[in-house]
Amino acid sequence: MDKVFIEALEIDALIGIYDWERRIRQPLVFDIEMAFDNRVPAATDAIEDTLDYKAVSKRVMEYVGASSFGLVETLAESVADLILAEFGVRHVRLKLSKPGAVRGARAVGVLIERSRD
Repeated sequence: MDKVFIEALEIDALIGIYDWERRIRQPLVFDIEMAFDNRVPAATDAIEDTLDYKAVSKRVMEYVGASSFGLVETLAESVADLILAEFGVRHVRLKLSKPGAVRGARAVGVLIERSRD
């Protein structure tokens, strides 16, 4: 299975359950893998036949930047649903990291995989 990926996409977001978190924007880091058959774009060498990772990145940045979730689990689920619905991929693997959330850890977060039926 071919995959298109976006690695270490950093987005500042309003995220968290504590009062102090609701007053600041915090950096989140996304690693996204999307199942996509790359044979057609490889044959045509045409951008319109690809899964445009720049368009996916821009849309995720736009969505997350405007969002306000309490839990990273909810945000990850929502972003995975958005990618599946708007970009026609069959499967997405999404890692959402919240750097500095736990003292002594580089980051914490969730890793999910979702597929279209």
